[in-house]
Amino acid sequence: MRTVLVVDDKEMMRDSVCVTLERAGFTVVSAPDGAAALEVIAKKRPDAVVTDMKMPHMTGIELLEKVRQIDDELPIVLMTAFGTIETAVKAMKLGAFDYLTKPFEGDELIISLKRAIEHRRLMRENAVLRASAGVGEGAPAHASSAGSVQAPAKRGGLDRLIGKSDAMKKLRESIQFIAGSQGTVLITGESGVGKEVVARAIHESSTRSSGAYLAVNCAALSSSLLESELFGHERGAFTGAEKLRKGRFELADGGTLLLDEISEVTPQLQAKLLRVLQERSFERVGSSLTIGIEVRVVATSNRDLPATVAKGDFRQDLYFRLNVLPVHVPPLRERLEDVPELANHFAAEVCRREGRAALRFAPEAESLLMAYSWPGNVRELQNICERAVVLSGGMPGAVRDGMITPELISAWVSPSHARPFASQQIEAKPSFNGYTNGHAGHSTHAPHANGATDTRPLEEIEREAIVATLTKFNGHRQKSASALGIGVRTLGLKLKKWKEDKLVAETL
Repeated sequence: MRTVLVVDDKEMMRDSVCVTLERAGFTVVSAPDGAAALEVIAKKRPDAVVTDMKMPHMTGIELLEKVRQIDDELPIVLMTAFGTIETAVKAMKLGAFDYLTKPFEGDELIISLKRAIEHRRLMRENAVLRASAGVGEGAPAHASSAGSVQAPAKRGGLDRLIGKSDAMKKLRESIQFIAGSQGTVLITGESGVGKEVVARAIHESSTRSSGAYLAVNCAALSSSLLESELFGHERGAFTGAEKLRKGRFELADGGTLLLDEISEVTPQLQAKLLRVLQERSFERVGSSLTIGIEVRVVATSNRDLPATVAKGDFRQDLYFRLNVLPVHVPPLRERLEDVPELANHFAAEVCRREGRAALRFAPEAESLLMAYSWPGNVRELQNICERAVVLSGGMPGAVRDGMITPELISAWVSPSHARPFASQQIEAKPSFNGYTNGHAGHSTHAPHANGATDTRPLEEIEREAIVATLTKFNGHRQKSASALGIGVRTLGLKLKKWKEDKLVAETL
Protein backbone atom coordinates (compact mmCIF):
# COMPACT_ATOMS: atom_id res chain seq x y z
CA MET A 1 0.00 0.00 0.00
CA ARG A 2 1.52 3.29 -1.14
CA THR A 3 1.32 6.60 0.73
CA VAL A 4 0.12 9.79 -0.99
CA LEU A 5 0.30 13.29 0.50
CA VAL A 6 -2.61 15.59 -0.47
CA VAL A 7 -1.96 19.34 -0.11
CA ASP A 8 -4.78 21.86 -0.50
CA ASP A 9 -5.85 24.89 1.55
CA LYS A 10 -9.53 24.20 0.76
CA GLU A 11 -10.70 21.62 3.29
CA MET A 12 -13.62 20.37 1.17
CA MET A 13 -11.41 19.76 -1.87
CA ARG A 14 -8.70 18.16 0.26
CA ASP A 15 -11.15 15.77 1.93
CA SER A 16 -12.72 14.86 -1.41
CA VAL A 17 -9.37 13.91 -2.94
CA CYS A 18 -8.39 11.97 0.20
CA VAL A 19 -11.61 9.91 0.11
CA THR A 20 -11.16 9.14 -3.60
CA LEU A 21 -7.60 7.92 -3.06
CA GLU A 22 -8.44 5.89 0.05
CA ARG A 23 -11.18 4.07 -1.88
CA ALA A 24 -8.57 3.24 -4.52
CA GLY A 25 -6.38 1.57 -1.87
CA PHE A 26 -3.84 4.30 -1.15
CA THR A 27 -2.70 5.31 2.33
CA VAL A 28 -3.39 9.04 2.49
CA VAL A 29 -1.97 11.86 4.61
CA SER A 30 -2.87 15.51 4.15
CA ALA A 31 -1.58 19.02 4.79
CA PRO A 32 -3.36 22.41 4.59
CA ASP A 33 -0.40 24.36 3.19
CA GLY A 34 3.11 24.11 1.82
CA ALA A 35 4.94 24.51 5.14
CA ALA A 36 2.99 21.68 6.75
CA ALA A 37 3.52 19.57 3.62
CA LEU A 38 7.32 19.92 3.89
CA GLU A 39 7.20 18.66 7.48
CA VAL A 40 5.09 15.66 6.46
CA ILE A 41 7.45 14.86 3.57
CA ALA A 42 10.49 14.90 5.87
CA LYS A 43 8.84 12.67 8.51
CA LYS A 44 6.45 10.41 6.60
CA ARG A 45 8.36 9.97 3.34
CA PRO A 46 5.29 9.63 1.05
CA ASP A 47 5.53 7.89 -2.32
CA ALA A 48 3.81 10.75 -4.20
CA VAL A 49 2.35 14.23 -3.63
CA VAL A 50 -0.86 15.78 -4.99
CA THR A 51 -0.94 19.54 -4.46
CA ASP A 52 -3.12 22.45 -5.42
CA MET A 53 -1.42 25.13 -7.48
CA LYS A 54 -2.87 28.25 -5.88
CA MET A 55 -2.41 28.39 -2.10
CA PRO A 56 -1.59 31.21 0.34
CA HIS A 57 1.99 31.68 1.63
CA MET A 58 3.42 29.02 -0.71
CA THR A 59 2.13 28.16 -4.17
CA GLY A 60 2.21 24.68 -5.67
CA ILE A 61 5.13 25.72 -7.88
CA GLU A 62 7.08 27.01 -4.85
CA LEU A 63 6.33 23.80 -2.98
CA LEU A 64 7.55 21.84 -5.98
CA GLU A 65 10.84 23.76 -5.98
CA LYS A 66 11.40 23.15 -2.25
CA VAL A 67 10.52 19.46 -2.51
CA ARG A 68 13.10 19.08 -5.27
CA GLN A 69 15.72 20.23 -2.74
CA ILE A 70 14.63 17.50 -0.30
CA ASP A 71 13.90 14.63 -2.69
CA ASP A 72 14.44 15.14 -6.39
CA GLU A 73 12.75 11.81 -7.20
CA LEU A 74 9.48 12.36 -5.32
CA PRO A 75 6.72 12.55 -7.98
CA ILE A 76 4.38 15.54 -7.70
CA VAL A 77 1.02 15.93 -9.41
CA LEU A 78 -0.24 19.52 -9.59
CA MET A 79 -3.96 20.45 -9.57
CA THR A 80 -5.33 23.82 -10.66
CA ALA A 81 -8.56 25.47 -11.68
CA PHE A 82 -6.66 28.15 -13.59
CA GLY A 83 -4.64 26.08 -16.03
CA THR A 84 -2.62 27.75 -18.74
CA ILE A 85 -0.13 26.32 -21.17
CA GLU A 86 2.62 28.54 -19.76
CA THR A 87 2.03 27.33 -16.19
CA ALA A 88 1.91 23.70 -17.28
CA VAL A 89 5.18 24.03 -19.19
CA LYS A 90 6.86 25.70 -16.20
CA ALA A 91 5.64 22.98 -13.84
CA MET A 92 6.90 20.18 -16.06
CA LYS A 93 10.27 21.90 -16.52
CA LEU A 94 10.64 22.10 -12.74
CA GLY A 95 10.03 18.37 -12.49
CA ALA A 96 6.31 17.92 -11.90
CA PHE A 97 5.19 14.43 -12.89
CA ASP A 98 1.74 15.47 -14.09
CA TYR A 99 -0.54 18.48 -14.34
CA LEU A 100 -4.34 18.18 -13.92
CA THR A 101 -6.90 20.90 -14.60
CA LYS A 102 -9.98 21.02 -12.37
CA PRO A 103 -12.51 19.57 -12.62
CA PHE A 104 -11.05 16.12 -13.33
CA GLU A 105 -12.29 12.57 -12.92
CA GLY A 106 -11.15 10.54 -9.93
CA ASP A 107 -9.91 7.79 -12.25
CA GLU A 108 -7.71 10.31 -14.04
CA LEU A 109 -5.95 11.20 -10.77
CA ILE A 110 -5.63 7.54 -9.70
CA ILE A 111 -4.07 6.51 -13.02
CA SER A 112 -1.66 9.43 -12.86
CA LEU A 113 -0.58 8.54 -9.31
CA LYS A 114 -0.09 4.84 -10.12
CA ARG A 115 2.15 5.80 -13.03
CA ALA A 116 4.03 8.27 -10.81
CA ILE A 117 4.61 5.73 -8.03
CA GLU A 118 5.78 3.06 -10.49
CA HIS A 119 8.18 5.58 -12.02
CA ARG A 120 9.56 6.37 -8.55
CA ARG A 121 9.93 2.67 -7.78
CA LEU A 122 12.01 2.12 -10.90
CA MET A 123 14.19 5.15 -10.18
CA ARG A 124 14.72 3.95 -6.62
CA GLU A 125 15.68 0.47 -7.78
CA ASN A 126 18.20 1.98 -10.19
CA ALA A 127 19.67 4.12 -7.41
CA VAL A 128 19.96 1.12 -5.11
CA LEU A 129 21.62 -0.95 -7.84
CA ARG A 130 24.10 1.84 -8.53
CA ALA A 131 24.87 2.10 -4.82
CA SER A 132 25.24 -1.68 -4.53
CA ALA A 133 27.68 -1.72 -7.42
CA GLY A 134 29.99 0.50 -5.36
CA VAL A 135 30.16 -1.85 -2.35
CA GLY A 136 33.70 -3.01 -1.47
CA GLU A 137 34.95 -6.54 -1.12
CA GLY A 138 32.52 -8.85 0.61
CA ALA A 139 32.55 -12.21 2.28
CA PRO A 140 32.23 -15.33 0.17
CA ALA A 141 28.71 -16.24 -0.87
CA HIS A 142 27.75 -19.35 1.06
CA ALA A 143 24.98 -20.48 -1.25
CA SER A 144 24.56 -24.24 -1.41
CA SER A 145 22.85 -26.75 -3.61
CA ALA A 146 21.68 -30.24 -2.83
CA GLY A 147 21.92 -31.21 -6.47
CA SER A 148 24.71 -30.97 -9.04
CA VAL A 149 27.90 -29.27 -7.92
CA GLN A 150 28.53 -28.00 -11.44
CA ALA A 151 25.72 -25.42 -11.48
CA PRO A 152 24.47 -24.76 -7.96
CA ALA A 153 21.19 -22.92 -7.79
CA LYS A 154 21.21 -19.39 -6.52
CA ARG A 155 19.86 -19.44 -2.99
CA GLY A 156 18.80 -16.81 -0.53
CA GLY A 157 17.98 -16.50 3.14
CA LEU A 158 19.16 -19.33 5.39
CA ASP A 159 20.12 -21.44 2.37
CA ARG A 160 23.13 -19.15 1.95
CA LEU A 161 24.72 -20.71 5.03
CA ILE A 162 26.49 -23.93 4.14
CA GLY A 163 27.17 -26.61 6.71
CA LYS A 164 25.51 -29.29 8.80
CA SER A 165 27.65 -28.87 11.92
CA ASP A 166 26.02 -28.14 15.27
CA ALA A 167 27.54 -24.64 15.18
CA MET A 168 25.87 -23.85 11.86
CA LYS A 169 22.56 -25.34 12.97
CA LYS A 170 22.57 -23.07 16.01
CA LEU A 171 23.51 -20.08 13.84
CA ARG A 172 20.61 -20.75 11.46
CA GLU A 173 18.21 -21.08 14.38
CA SER A 174 19.38 -17.76 15.82
CA ILE A 175 19.02 -16.01 12.47
CA GLN A 176 15.51 -17.41 12.03
CA PHE A 177 14.38 -15.81 15.30
CA ILE A 178 16.28 -12.56 14.71
CA ALA A 179 14.99 -12.12 11.15
CA GLY A 180 11.41 -11.89 12.40
CA SER A 181 12.16 -8.84 14.57
CA GLN A 182 13.00 -5.26 13.70
CA GLY A 183 15.86 -4.81 16.19
CA THR A 184 19.40 -3.75 15.40
CA VAL A 185 21.82 -6.65 14.90
CA LEU A 186 25.53 -6.84 15.76
CA ILE A 187 27.41 -9.65 14.01
CA THR A 188 30.83 -10.53 15.40
CA GLY A 189 33.45 -13.01 14.30
CA GLU A 190 36.94 -13.28 12.94
CA SER A 191 37.87 -11.92 9.54
CA GLY A 192 36.80 -14.17 6.69
CA VAL A 193 34.08 -16.15 8.52
CA GLY A 194 31.25 -14.72 6.37
CA LYS A 195 29.69 -12.01 8.52
CA GLU A 196 28.35 -10.18 5.46
CA VAL A 197 26.76 -13.41 4.23
CA VAL A 198 24.97 -13.74 7.57
CA ALA A 199 23.80 -10.12 7.30
CA ARG A 200 22.30 -10.77 3.87
CA ALA A 201 20.67 -13.98 5.12
CA ILE A 202 19.02 -12.00 7.92
CA HIS A 203 17.69 -9.44 5.42
CA GLU A 204 16.41 -12.06 2.98
CA SER A 205 14.68 -13.98 5.77
CA SER A 206 12.99 -10.86 7.18
CA THR A 207 9.80 -8.97 6.37
CA ARG A 208 12.07 -6.41 4.68
CA SER A 209 13.30 -8.86 2.04
CA SER A 210 11.48 -6.98 -0.74
CA GLY A 211 13.17 -3.74 0.33
CA ALA A 212 16.65 -2.47 -0.40
CA TYR A 213 19.76 -4.12 1.01
CA LEU A 214 22.82 -1.86 1.03
CA ALA A 215 26.24 -2.17 2.63
CA VAL A 216 28.92 0.34 3.58
CA ASN A 217 32.51 -0.62 4.39
CA CYS A 218 33.26 1.77 7.26
CA ALA A 219 36.98 0.92 7.18
CA ALA A 220 37.47 1.79 3.52
CA LEU A 221 36.50 5.49 3.65
CA SER A 222 37.76 8.55 5.46
CA SER A 223 35.46 10.09 8.07
CA SER A 224 34.23 12.90 5.79
CA LEU A 225 33.58 10.59 2.83
CA LEU A 226 31.85 8.06 5.06
CA GLU A 227 29.55 10.76 6.47
CA SER A 228 28.53 11.78 2.96
CA GLU A 229 28.13 8.14 1.93
CA LEU A 230 25.83 7.42 4.87
CA PHE A 231 23.78 10.62 5.05
CA GLY A 232 24.14 12.15 1.59
CA HIS A 233 24.83 15.82 0.93
CA GLU A 234 23.28 18.95 -0.51
CA ARG A 235 24.54 20.64 -3.62
CA GLY A 236 27.43 22.94 -2.70
CA ALA A 237 27.88 21.39 0.77
CA PHE A 238 31.60 21.07 0.06
CA THR A 239 34.05 21.36 -2.82
CA GLY A 240 33.02 18.90 -5.52
CA ALA A 241 29.42 18.53 -4.33
CA GLU A 242 27.92 19.57 -7.66
CA LYS A 243 24.49 18.06 -7.07
CA LEU A 244 22.27 16.67 -4.32
CA ARG A 245 23.18 13.12 -3.39
CA LYS A 246 21.16 10.70 -1.29
CA GLY A 247 23.04 8.66 1.28
CA ARG A 248 22.78 4.98 2.05
CA PHE A 249 20.39 5.53 4.97
CA GLU A 250 17.96 7.30 2.66
CA LEU A 251 18.30 4.78 -0.17
CA ALA A 252 17.82 1.85 2.22
CA ASP A 253 14.60 3.31 3.67
CA GLY A 254 12.22 0.40 4.29
CA GLY A 255 15.05 -2.10 3.93
CA THR A 256 18.34 -3.06 5.59
CA LEU A 257 21.65 -1.20 5.87
CA LEU A 258 24.84 -3.13 6.69
CA LEU A 259 27.57 -1.15 8.46
CA ASP A 260 30.60 -3.36 7.88
CA GLU A 261 33.54 -2.98 10.30
CA ILE A 262 31.61 -0.55 12.52
CA SER A 263 34.53 -0.40 14.97
CA GLU A 264 36.53 1.69 12.47
CA VAL A 265 34.12 4.67 12.64
CA THR A 266 35.58 7.84 14.21
CA PRO A 267 34.19 9.12 17.53
CA GLN A 268 32.57 12.14 15.84
CA LEU A 269 30.67 9.94 13.41
CA GLN A 270 29.81 7.49 16.17
CA ALA A 271 27.80 10.26 17.84
CA LYS A 272 25.83 10.88 14.62
CA LEU A 273 25.14 7.17 14.17
CA LEU A 274 23.88 6.98 17.74
CA ARG A 275 21.40 9.75 17.04
CA VAL A 276 20.14 8.04 13.87
CA LEU A 277 19.54 4.81 15.79
CA GLN A 278 17.77 6.66 18.59
CA GLU A 279 15.71 9.18 16.62
CA ARG A 280 15.32 7.39 13.28
CA SER A 281 16.15 10.65 11.54
CA PHE A 282 19.17 12.55 10.20
CA GLU A 283 20.25 15.59 8.19
CA ARG A 284 22.17 15.50 4.94
CA VAL A 285 25.60 17.12 4.99
CA GLY A 286 25.06 20.84 4.38
CA SER A 287 21.35 20.78 5.27
CA SER A 288 19.35 21.63 8.39
CA LEU A 289 16.27 19.70 7.23
CA THR A 290 15.57 16.59 9.32
CA ILE A 291 14.65 13.50 7.29
CA GLY A 292 12.84 10.57 8.89
CA ILE A 293 13.77 7.00 7.92
CA GLU A 294 12.72 3.44 8.71
CA VAL A 295 15.84 1.32 8.22
CA ARG A 296 17.05 -1.81 9.98
CA VAL A 297 20.74 -1.51 10.81
CA VAL A 298 23.00 -4.55 10.86
CA ALA A 299 26.60 -3.96 11.95
CA THR A 300 29.65 -6.23 11.83
CA SER A 301 32.97 -6.19 13.65
CA ASN A 302 35.97 -8.48 13.95
CA ARG A 303 37.22 -6.57 17.00
CA ASP A 304 36.47 -7.36 20.62
CA LEU A 305 34.08 -4.42 20.97
CA PRO A 306 33.70 -4.58 24.78
CA ALA A 307 37.49 -4.29 25.05
CA THR A 308 37.45 -1.42 22.53
CA VAL A 309 34.78 0.31 24.64
CA ALA A 310 36.89 -0.19 27.78
CA LYS A 311 39.85 1.47 26.03
CA GLY A 312 37.67 4.47 25.14
CA ASP A 313 37.92 3.94 21.37
CA PHE A 314 34.23 3.15 20.93
CA ARG A 315 31.18 4.74 22.54
CA GLN A 316 29.52 2.54 25.13
CA ASP A 317 26.04 3.92 24.39
CA LEU A 318 26.45 3.19 20.67
CA TYR A 319 27.66 -0.33 21.47
CA PHE A 320 24.52 -0.97 23.53
CA ARG A 321 22.34 0.43 20.71
CA LEU A 322 23.99 -1.89 18.19
CA ASN A 323 24.17 -4.98 20.39
CA VAL A 324 20.40 -5.44 20.74
CA LEU A 325 20.46 -8.76 18.87
CA PRO A 326 23.98 -10.23 18.96
CA VAL A 327 25.11 -12.91 16.50
CA HIS A 328 28.50 -14.61 16.69
CA VAL A 329 29.76 -16.43 13.59
CA PRO A 330 32.06 -19.31 14.58
CA PRO A 331 35.49 -19.65 12.94
CA LEU A 332 35.97 -22.44 10.42
CA ARG A 333 38.31 -24.38 12.73
CA GLU A 334 35.33 -24.91 15.09
CA ARG A 335 33.21 -26.51 12.37
CA LEU A 336 35.70 -28.49 10.31
CA GLU A 337 33.00 -31.00 9.35
CA ASP A 338 31.56 -28.27 7.10
CA VAL A 339 34.80 -27.93 5.10
CA PRO A 340 34.11 -30.64 2.44
CA GLU A 341 30.69 -29.20 1.57
CA LEU A 342 32.09 -25.66 1.40
CA ALA A 343 35.10 -26.73 -0.64
CA ASN A 344 33.04 -28.61 -3.24
CA HIS A 345 30.64 -25.69 -3.49
CA PHE A 346 33.47 -23.22 -4.15
CA ALA A 347 35.06 -25.59 -6.67
CA ALA A 348 31.73 -25.85 -8.51
CA GLU A 349 31.42 -22.05 -8.59
CA VAL A 350 34.89 -21.65 -10.12
CA CYS A 351 34.31 -24.44 -12.67
CA ARG A 352 31.09 -22.80 -13.77
CA ARG A 353 32.70 -19.37 -13.99
CA GLU A 354 35.70 -20.68 -15.96
CA GLY A 355 33.56 -22.87 -18.23
CA ARG A 356 35.32 -26.05 -17.13
CA ALA A 357 34.07 -29.57 -16.50
CA ALA A 358 32.77 -30.24 -13.00
CA LEU A 359 35.41 -30.95 -10.37
CA ARG A 360 35.15 -31.94 -6.74
CA PHE A 361 37.71 -32.87 -4.11
CA ALA A 362 38.73 -36.49 -3.66
CA PRO A 363 37.95 -37.98 -0.20
CA GLU A 364 41.67 -37.93 0.63
CA ALA A 365 41.85 -34.24 -0.32
CA GLU A 366 38.80 -33.51 1.82
CA SER A 367 40.50 -35.20 4.78
CA LEU A 368 43.57 -33.04 4.21
CA LEU A 369 41.43 -29.89 4.15
CA MET A 370 39.74 -30.93 7.40
CA ALA A 371 43.11 -31.41 9.11
CA TYR A 372 44.09 -27.78 8.49
CA SER A 373 43.37 -25.05 11.08
CA TRP A 374 42.19 -22.36 8.58
CA PRO A 375 43.60 -19.15 10.09
CA GLY A 376 41.98 -17.21 7.24
CA ASN A 377 38.64 -18.95 7.73
CA VAL A 378 36.14 -19.38 4.87
CA ARG A 379 37.81 -16.70 2.75
CA GLU A 380 41.10 -18.65 2.82
CA LEU A 381 39.25 -21.85 1.89
CA GLN A 382 37.61 -20.10 -1.03
CA ASN A 383 40.99 -18.80 -2.26
CA ILE A 384 42.56 -22.26 -2.07
CA CYS A 385 39.62 -23.87 -3.88
CA GLU A 386 39.89 -21.35 -6.70
CA ARG A 387 43.65 -21.85 -6.90
CA ALA A 388 43.20 -25.63 -7.02
CA VAL A 389 40.65 -25.52 -9.85
CA VAL A 390 42.65 -23.04 -11.94
CA LEU A 391 45.98 -24.86 -11.54
CA SER A 392 44.59 -28.38 -11.84
CA GLY A 393 44.62 -28.28 -15.63
CA GLY A 394 48.38 -27.74 -15.89
CA MET A 395 49.70 -30.22 -13.33
CA PRO A 396 50.03 -33.98 -14.03
CA GLY A 397 48.21 -36.07 -11.45
CA ALA A 398 46.29 -33.08 -10.08
CA VAL A 399 42.94 -34.55 -11.16
CA ARG A 400 41.81 -38.17 -11.25
CA ASP A 401 38.34 -39.24 -12.33
CA GLY A 402 37.06 -35.69 -12.08
CA MET A 403 38.38 -35.23 -8.55
CA ILE A 404 41.13 -32.93 -7.25
CA THR A 405 43.85 -35.00 -5.61
CA PRO A 406 45.56 -34.26 -2.27
CA GLU A 407 48.91 -33.91 -4.05
CA LEU A 408 47.75 -30.62 -5.58
CA ILE A 409 46.75 -28.93 -2.32
CA SER A 410 49.07 -30.53 0.25
CA ALA A 411 51.64 -27.71 0.14
CA TRP A 412 48.98 -25.06 0.78
CA VAL A 413 47.29 -26.66 3.77
CA SER A 414 50.20 -28.19 5.64
CA PRO A 415 50.37 -27.49 9.40
CA SER A 416 53.58 -25.49 8.95
CA HIS A 417 51.76 -23.13 6.60
CA ALA A 418 49.36 -22.12 9.39
CA ARG A 419 51.93 -22.11 12.19
CA PRO A 420 52.63 -18.31 12.31
CA PHE A 421 49.04 -17.70 13.41
CA ALA A 422 48.76 -20.61 15.90
CA SER A 423 45.00 -20.14 15.60
CA GLN A 424 44.18 -23.68 16.71
CA GLN A 425 45.33 -22.86 20.25
CA ILE A 426 43.11 -19.85 20.89
CA GLU A 427 39.66 -19.77 22.45
CA ALA A 428 36.75 -18.82 20.21
CA LYS A 429 36.20 -15.16 21.03
CA PRO A 430 36.31 -12.43 18.37
CA SER A 431 39.23 -10.02 18.33
CA PHE A 432 40.74 -7.43 16.05
CA ASN A 433 43.50 -9.59 14.58
CA GLY A 434 40.91 -11.55 12.62
CA TYR A 435 42.50 -14.98 12.95
CA THR A 436 42.89 -15.71 16.64
CA ASN A 437 41.19 -14.67 19.80
CA GLY A 438 44.14 -13.69 21.93
CA HIS A 439 44.58 -10.12 23.05
CA ALA A 440 47.85 -8.24 22.83
CA GLY A 441 50.10 -9.64 25.51
CA HIS A 442 48.49 -13.12 25.43
CA SER A 443 51.24 -15.65 24.89
CA THR A 444 51.00 -18.68 22.63
CA HIS A 445 53.32 -21.60 22.21
CA ALA A 446 54.13 -21.86 18.53
CA PRO A 447 56.83 -24.50 17.89
CA HIS A 448 60.01 -23.59 16.06
CA ALA A 449 61.50 -25.89 13.44
CA ASN A 450 64.09 -27.09 16.01
CA GLY A 451 61.37 -28.07 18.47
CA ALA A 452 61.81 -25.08 20.80
CA THR A 453 58.77 -23.20 22.04
CA ASP A 454 58.09 -19.57 21.09
CA THR A 455 56.32 -17.86 24.01
CA ARG A 456 56.14 -14.38 22.52
CA PRO A 457 52.76 -12.61 22.34
CA LEU A 458 50.60 -13.90 19.49
CA GLU A 459 50.24 -10.48 17.88
CA GLU A 460 54.02 -10.18 17.70
CA ILE A 461 54.32 -13.55 15.94
CA GLU A 462 51.57 -12.57 13.52
CA ARG A 463 53.11 -9.17 12.85
CA GLU A 464 56.51 -10.74 12.18
CA ALA A 465 54.99 -13.19 9.69
CA ILE A 466 53.14 -10.43 7.82
CA VAL A 467 56.15 -8.10 7.69
CA ALA A 468 58.33 -10.96 6.42
CA THR A 469 55.82 -11.77 3.68
CA LEU A 470 55.58 -8.11 2.63
CA THR A 471 59.36 -7.91 2.47
CA LYS A 472 59.47 -11.04 0.33
CA PHE A 473 57.06 -9.50 -2.18
CA ASN A 474 58.68 -6.02 -2.08
CA GLY A 475 55.67 -4.50 -0.32
CA HIS A 476 53.11 -5.73 -2.88
CA ARG A 477 49.95 -6.04 -0.76
CA GLN A 478 47.90 -8.10 -3.21
CA LYS A 479 50.60 -10.78 -3.55
CA SER A 480 51.33 -10.74 0.18
CA ALA A 481 47.67 -11.07 1.13
CA SER A 482 47.24 -13.96 -1.32
CA ALA A 483 50.28 -15.77 0.10
CA LEU A 484 49.02 -15.24 3.65
CA GLY A 485 45.52 -16.40 2.76
CA ILE A 486 43.84 -13.18 3.88
CA GLY A 487 42.05 -10.29 2.18
CA VAL A 488 43.85 -7.12 1.09
CA ARG A 489 41.44 -5.09 3.23
CA THR A 490 42.31 -7.15 6.31
CA LEU A 491 46.01 -6.71 5.63
CA GLY A 492 45.54 -2.96 5.24
CA LEU A 493 43.63 -2.68 8.53
CA LYS A 494 46.37 -4.50 10.41
CA LEU A 495 49.12 -2.33 8.93
CA LYS A 496 47.11 0.82 9.69
CA LYS A 497 46.76 -0.16 13.35
CA TRP A 498 50.40 -1.15 13.70
CA LYS A 499 51.57 2.09 12.07
CA GLU A 500 49.42 4.11 14.46
CA ASP A 501 51.04 2.21 17.36
CA LYS A 502 54.47 2.69 15.70
CA LEU A 503 55.08 -1.05 15.61
CA VAL A 504 55.97 -1.25 11.91
CA ALA A 505 57.66 1.06 9.42
CA GLU A 506 55.57 3.75 7.73
CA THR A 507 56.92 2.56 4.35
CA LEU A 508 55.05 -0.76 4.53
